[in-house]
Amino acid sequence: MAVTGAARVWVWVTAVITSLMSVGLVLLAFLGDLDTAGQAATVAGAVVALAALLVSVIALVRTGSGGPGGGGRRVSADQGSIAVGGNITGSAVGKNARKTGPSTSPPPTATPPARNDDVRSRRGGIATGGDVTDSALGEGSER
Repeated sequence: MAVTGAARVWVWVTAVITSLMSVGLVLLAFLGDLDTAGQAATVAGAVVALAALLVSVIALVRTGSGGPGGGGRRVSADQGSIAVGGNITGSAVGKNARKTGPSTSPPPTATPPARNDDVRSRRGGIATGGDVTDSALGEGSER
């Protein structure tokens, strides 16, 4: 995943700050005494650990807790509605929907659904997160 925008700025700010801290600790170890350098490194390590914990919690809250890759797609449907998170091919979805013809395979040009787009269907509606091909969607439909 490419880093863009504000994330790129924060990466550079973090790199500069950590580089300056490393140089400062090395200079303190050589120019000062080793006990003072050890205490400074301990404090710096604690501050960095707390900052890392904060960044981890913020990332978890922003992406949600679903799945191994973070938030992922959320699919939700109100009462009497239909929501499908991906592509639909050769299916009958809905109350009294029927599939009468032979099975079909997905077209070779079917685009993979975006992983982080949420799919939500309101009461009585139909929503899909991908392509719909050769399918019957809705109450009493037939394919």
